[in-house]
Amino acid sequence: MAGRTEYYGDPAAPAANSLVPASNLLVQNEDGAILLQRRRDTGQWALPGGKQDIGESAADCAVRECEEETGIKAEITGFLGVYSNPAHVVVYSSNGEARQQFEVVYIGRPVGGAPTINDEADGVLWVRPGDLDDYDIHPSMRQQIGHYLSGQYPYLG
Repeated sequence: MAGRTEYYGDPAAPAANSLVPASNLLVQNEDGAILLQRRRDTGQWALPGGKQDIGESAADCAVRECEEETGIKAEITGFLGVYSNPAHVVVYSSNGEARQQFEVVYIGRPVGGAPTINDEADGVLWVRPGDLDDYDIHPSMRQQIGHYLSGQYPYLG
């Protein structure tokens, strides 16, 4: 998998040269635990999500990415927000792309499947909110989870 470096509020970050729509899905189960995946390219825990394909809606993208990255089938139950922080730049070493963050984030619940690792995620877990500090979670993901847990949504930033 290509190398990926995330810059978050870093003045030394390269200038973004692309903006790609992406969708995330914050899935919470009946026990209150949140679905996280550990990204193989950064080693950090994250909500499932990824780049929207031509011909699909942002909501369909969130559901597809969740199942592809975690093995969990989910349905959307709400809208968390739009996260488009120009100070969050993701650089891909394979092609020199420097992507500005742009994520539409939905809220969902599981309807099937089982946590499954794959070529994008080497770990998939249900994490209770009180245990989140035990995991290396990127600040942008912590922001999204924090908005959800505090009820501060929809976020339109």
